[in-house]
Amino acid sequence: MKPVLLDFSATWCGPCRMQKPILEELEKQYADKVEFKVIDVDENQELATKYSIHAVPTLIIENDGAEVKRYMGVTQGSILAAELDKLL
Repeated sequence: MKPVLLDFSATWCGPCRMQKPILEELEKQYADKVEFKVIDVDENQELATKYSIHAVPTLIIENDGAEVKRYMGVTQGSILAAELDKLL
């Protein structure tokens, strides 16, 4: 089972727009190894509640269905890559 990176964001969120190109670059880098999911908190409030999302962007890395790491705010690609590399 591949690790999953969940990106909880919103269309109105400035920092989310800053995070997007970082995640797009990672998605190219980890295309076959990691699943990337973008979750709009306005359209998926139940999921946002389930994951206790209080601010966007919030990035959650899951492995085998369990949360491994959580980042709030814009997160550098190198930090995310280092965490993903540990799981691969």
